[in-house]
Amino acid sequence: IPLNITRNPYGRFISGTVLNSWKAVWVVLSDDGVEFYKKKTDRSPKGMIPLKGAIIVSPCQDFGKRTLVFKITTDKKHDHFFQASHVEEREFWVKDIKRAINCIQGGKRFARKSTRRSIRLPDAVNLTELYTLMKDQDDGVKELKLEQEHRIFNHCFTGVTVVEWLISKEKARNRPEALMLATGLLNEGFLQPAGDLAKEGAESGEQTAFLDETHALYYFADSGFFCEGYSSDEDVLVKEEFRGNIIKQGCLLKQGHRRKNWKVRKFILRDDPAFMHYYDPTKDDEPLGSIHLRGSVVTAVEYVPDAKKYDIDGNLFEIITSDEIHYFLQAATTEERKEWIKAIQAVSKSGK
Repeated sequence: IPLNITRNPYGRFISGTVLNSWKAVWVVLSDDGVEFYKKKTDRSPKGMIPLKGAIIVSPCQDFGKRTLVFKITTDKKHDHFFQASHVEEREFWVKDIKRAINCIQGGKRFARKSTRRSIRLPDAVNLTELYTLMKDQDDGVKELKLEQEHRIFNHCFTGVTVVEWLISKEKARNRPEALMLATGLLNEGFLQPAGDLAKEGAESGEQTAFLDETHALYYFADSGFFCEGYSSDEDVLVKEEFRGNIIKQGCLLKQGHRRKNWKVRKFILRDDPAFMHYYDPTKDDEPLGSIHLRGSVVTAVEYVPDAKKYDIDGNLFEIITSDEIHYFLQAATTEERKEWIKAIQAVSKSGK
């Protein structure tokens, strides 16, 4: 799960060592350390990485072709490697782990910031409603494909665009007020930084972390944003079913069709054509399979045939394709299940 400061600090990750033995684990970020579990329902962690005096390196190039890796080096010089499922997930985790390390160094407790206190946001401002208006397809902020530093950013917009939209829609009287609102949306996780400049601004700790600049790129938190040229997962592929825009990606548990066991798989959902590809998250290989979603049905379920009780953690959903093939999947949380079902339903109706 992409870790945002407004969400619970946990998610599925791939961890490894210098022996190149990688395993999927459940990771929890606490006040003073990173705990990792074999699965979400385990009561005690397999281990804990103390963050006092730790250093985080991202991106980590120690594994050659293996992408999306970051490294935590403890005060005792022990190295721990983690691989995210996509770029945005890695950036969110690295940002919050850095923040936790800085809090420990400063003698403070790592906790979610209060946006209203930090930027004096008026109580009358409803950021959720403002975000909904910004995403309106007709009158909202337009999502574009922008090129910067040999990378193509899809479904994003500039800081200047946001500021000018807020003023034109009379949500702010001037640029300083618009910057205050935009910073509130950024701190609350509604807007996310896309390029290096925007990310530096977000991590600067300044009162207005949002940048009113044409080269500062941002995107909606629940959009289909992806960046080409950042990793092998986003390369432009010739195969027809890979040509659609990436709508959503992340790790889910998938039940096998033969042995009926559950394994962590990385899923990438694309539209037009409507496909969901799944990969072994411990390897940088071709997809293990694909689900053609055109005309499919997806629903939340509470029961899976042929599944053992101790294999089921809840948050189940089922995809039935137009060819009557059944896929059973488990999300990490109830909210994540809702997001996947909503995204798949939209793609199955609109994609070809």
